[in-house]
Amino acid sequence: MSNVFPKYICCLILSVFILVACQDTNTSSTTSTLTISTSSQTLSAITATGYFQEYSLPQKNSGLMRPAIDHEGRLWFGEMGHNYLATFDPRTHTFQQRIPPHGLSGIMGITVASDDTIWFAEQYANYIGHYFPITNTYQTYSLPTLTIPDPSNTSKTLSLTSAPNDLAIDASGNIWFTELNADSIGKLDSHTGRIHIYPLSSTRSVQRLDPYGITVDPQGMVWFTQATNDQIGRLDPSTGKITFFTLPGPPTQLMEITSDTHGSLWATSFNTNLLVRFNPQTSTFTSYAAPALGNRAGSIYGLIISPEGEVWVTVSAENSIARLDVVHKQFIYYPIPTKDSLPLGVVMGTDHTLWFTEAGTDKIGMLQS
Repeated sequence: MSNVFPKYICCLILSVFILVACQDTNTSSTTSTLTISTSSQTLSAITATGYFQEYSLPQKNSGLMRPAIDHEGRLWFGEMGHNYLATFDPRTHTFQQRIPPHGLSGIMGITVASDDTIWFAEQYANYIGHYFPITNTYQTYSLPTLTIPDPSNTSKTLSLTSAPNDLAIDASGNIWFTELNADSIGKLDSHTGRIHIYPLSSTRSVQRLDPYGITVDPQGMVWFTQATNDQIGRLDPSTGKITFFTLPGPPTQLMEITSDTHGSLWATSFNTNLLVRFNPQTSTFTSYAAPALGNRAGSIYGLIISPEGEVWVTVSAENSIARLDVVHKQFIYYPIPTKDSLPLGVVMGTDHTLWFTEAGTDKIGMLQS
């Protein structure tokens, strides 16, 4: 398998743009940075056999990224290659594809609310979307555009989107999201529709920090990754204070992030093949390197933690779904039957079944371990 991402993934994860920050004049926040200690675990890897099923999408070049799962077990995801908000129903093995309003093939982050309505980030159309499956209707919340000098012609300007990327819902129903282009975190009050922007820098910046993944921990703190500067950030919603925690070591592009039931944060890195755990109580990082079974790096992207505390990831270059076994210091790889499937996003159903997107082969995959 090539180590080069498909075009739509390269644009969203790895490339660097020249852009400007978006700022809400009503926002007040403070920032601080902590560089803290880390430990690294040397892990082995074993392969295991699980039960896989794979379901091909109707079209090729679908552009799959992250899935979400509702309370009926249906998978929701964006098809960035075809401008669809799509659903897969495991009970009927059928797909449904919908075109979002004013969509520009940019559905990236997606999550399911407690009422089974769907929230999604439309990067290119520059809005947060809310879809109501029962009535088949949408509500969209536009984000500010950014105006910057054209680097190729200083007498002209460019208009750019805020580029909402990932999103998470807190206990009050607020929608938190990262803005890749604007170096900001956004909060959408789902009851009033008001959007509040938290810039991550005291000076205006554009994709210098690349806020990428986002999650809300059990205490209501908002955590996010930054893809270009080895940092995990914490935003305190009660004060607006933002604190950065720097991962020591070589440059690390942090991607997905989630919190476990104990309050530890877990994040993935695509370029250094690390699964990273951060303990906020001790301010320490622990890094787990995914071994390469062949000659390729592991390339960890997707991340999910089971109710029992199991940590599962997608290991794209190994064409595998993997579980971290901390006790035995090893990753357990479950190789996907289809070659070069490029697994990315992963979620877990109520029956402990794992569902994942195969960006390289335009499939939805299922694993029962």
